[in-house]
Amino acid sequence: MAQREPGTKMESGKGLERQLKPRHVIMMALGGAIGAGLFRGSDTSIAQTGPGAVFAYLLGGVILLMVMQGLGEMAARRPQARTFRDLVSPVLGPFMGHFVGWMYWLDWVLVMAAETAAAAGFLSYWFSSVPIWLLALVVSVGMTVINLFQVRVYGETEYWLAFVKIAVLALFVIFGFILLFTGFGGQPGPGFRNLTAHGGWFPNGWHGFLASLLVVMFSFGGTEMIGMTLAETEDPERTIPRAARGVIVRILLFYVLPVLVIVSLVPWNLLGKGESPFVTVFQSVGVPYVPDIMNFVMLTAVLSATNSGMYAASRMLYNQALRGQAPRWFTGLSERGVPVRALLVSTGFLYVGVIVAFFAGGHTFDYLMTIPGYSVILVWITLAVAYLRSDRAGVRAKPGLRFGAGLAVVVLGLIFIGVVATTPVWGTAVVVAVVLVIALGYTLARRVEE
Repeated sequence: MAQREPGTKMESGKGLERQLKPRHVIMMALGGAIGAGLFRGSDTSIAQTGPGAVFAYLLGGVILLMVMQGLGEMAARRPQARTFRDLVSPVLGPFMGHFVGWMYWLDWVLVMAAETAAAAGFLSYWFSSVPIWLLALVVSVGMTVINLFQVRVYGETEYWLAFVKIAVLALFVIFGFILLFTGFGGQPGPGFRNLTAHGGWFPNGWHGFLASLLVVMFSFGGTEMIGMTLAETEDPERTIPRAARGVIVRILLFYVLPVLVIVSLVPWNLLGKGESPFVTVFQSVGVPYVPDIMNFVMLTAVLSATNSGMYAASRMLYNQALRGQAPRWFTGLSERGVPVRALLVSTGFLYVGVIVAFFAGGHTFDYLMTIPGYSVILVWITLAVAYLRSDRAGVRAKPGLRFGAGLAVVVLGLIFIGVVATTPVWGTAVVVAVVLVIALGYTLARRVEE
């Protein structure tokens, strides 16, 4: 029997308004996943793995498919849930709901800071005389203002931000495959020779492959955000499962195919020099004005991810407060039905990111990447385990999906071990400290209730 969370008051869904349509939900998930993790993080994963980075992204996509199918199934059976943490608590107990809620909130507030710093870096391409911290501040304020409007405004903004980068990625793939066989710069097309001509698929061995999985998991993080829209989506019982399936196909297309084009057109050992591999590819083929165009696209991508992060973090903090896992003060809504207090506190971490950008300069993205990478893996494992045990909450798992969720848990566990083995000690120590703080907070909350 599911345990009751301390401080929980099962409230009606009044306040948050169901204004998000299916197209908004899909683009929100894509917007959260396709950001600096692809446009800048792919540079790191290719340098670590070589052409085999294609398989790293493919493996991550398959794991994501298994987790998301379970998430969609649980959401369809529990229409009263507000976020996916409400799918976890009845199955795995109140502590796991508390844990996954705070880990996910922490994930997004750190990602917001990283993406904002990346956006400032892209803006500095055109405004090199402006301090990077000031550019980050402008981005932070702008994104905060957008999220203060009704959720429908956020949904439309995210839809078009995501549409721009998806359209460009599609053109990049089409254009790239044409160049593979027609050639460029007076040279014949390389075909797929570069995949094996410079040390093979895995020139850095399996150690490099495992190390790249941290980047891959971080990059895919955000697709599960459709589970954050349960309280604001029209007809969530039908929309969420359909969106979960559709998002996976799009993620595979917009990650695996672009990376395949990159490592096919340009030898992998010419990448990993610090700039986006997308820019490197187009510069190699001599296309004019591409650096400006791709810089705009990458700016759009990270703004979209920041926008999604603000939504996810604010709704999770709001829901934690409703469930007694955060001060009730965070449940305050604006006249537009926006959890404004949770939003402003969550986005406050953006301003912390601005300070970090001021001191760390252009390396901020790398510094902030370790903790969210761990968070994504832990959240995915929790969701998969919750689906495996969902019969405890009256949701019978389908045999095929149960097998997929079990396989996802095993693979994610192995990836987690690999990440621990290849991550700097300071990064792992910070994650352990965060977990202990979350556990301590839960213990103190229970004692106050008693």
